Amino acid sequence: MNITESVRKKVAVVILNWNGRALMEKFLPRVIACTPPEEADIVVADNGSDDGSVAMLREKFPSVRIVAFSRNYGFAEGYNRAVSEVEADYIVLLNSDVEVTPHWLDEPVGMLDGDATVAGVQPRILDFKDRRRFEYAGAAGGWIDCYGYPFCRGRVLHVVEEDTGQYDTPADIFWVSGACAVMRRAAYLEAGGLDAEFFAHQEEIDLCWRLRARGYRLRYAPGSVVYHVGGATLRMESPHKTFLNFRNNLLMIYKNMPDRELAGVMRLRFWLDGLAMLHFLLTGQFASAGAVIRARREYAKKKRAYQSVRRENLALTVVDPIPEMLRKSMLLSFYLKRKDTFAKLMS
Repeated sequence: MNITESVRKKVAVVILNWNGRALMEKFLPRVIACTPPEEADIVVADNGSDDGSVAMLREKFPSVRIVAFSRNYGFAEGYNRAVSEVEADYIVLLNSDVEVTPHWLDEPVGMLDGDATVAGVQPRILDFKDRRRFEYAGAAGGWIDCYGYPFCRGRVLHVVEEDTGQYDTPADIFWVSGACAVMRRAAYLEAGGLDAEFFAHQEEIDLCWRLRARGYRLRYAPGSVVYHVGGATLRMESPHKTFLNFRNNLLMIYKNMPDRELAGVMRLRFWLDGLAMLHFLLTGQFASAGAVIRARREYAKKKRAYQSVRRENLALTVVDPIPEMLRKSMLLSFYLKRKDTFAKLMS
């Protein structure tokens, strides 16, 4: 059934799939069981899979609506195309390796219903493999430091906290994780959606930066709990992931950083990226070292094409500085001052 033929509902839960048949079979039943059908449609957007995913979905999950693409558009453009197909007020970007829990949509939807300035909400994201701990790709909501390095409440660099109730209160955040993001569709479209040039990694942070700068709020909903496997698409140590993270982070900074800060930040980032490359070399990660070099070259090539995008973003900025941006170096605080938790960074 084509999604455009469905009855309009308030929420569309959109799961992007690429050769993830096993993940679909494992996690989709829980999504169906915990998502009220009278309120939300469940949509799988397939990025040209060749593992039989679509046939399996049609056979085993007939209630799920399928949007099938002819090729892999990546995370960013795949979601943009899927979002253009739905007509719900709210969309959920949900990774295929996420286990949801009963009533997982209640608090995020309530936040969006209660405040028109809220554009996105992230649940409490815990580790599927160790349920006492937060999960790397989101934890209790994202922040960013003054040099463009993202981190989370509950996860600073590689240090992930145990969930002991320290993030039990709703809070404003800088970015919502693409692992599970409940968003106002109109705001998503108004801000231009995810940057398709990013393909994958940090595209949700870039979108949230645009939304936050334009006056929208992003919120953390602790009463909504999901469990994320993480690393199911690209391994943590993947050189390609290193390339995407470094390149996209530089592009994101260029697109969104105010004029008064951009030049100084980019000068420092040149040296910090060099240190990262040196670290990879000294630890024998030669492919990752090369990925950093390729990322900086690719950034330099793409920078000119982003000049008009930058001008538009700055022209539409109404919140500056953004309160959820740490006004100091997260790296300096972490490595030199041993501040390895969100609470310590804030002290």
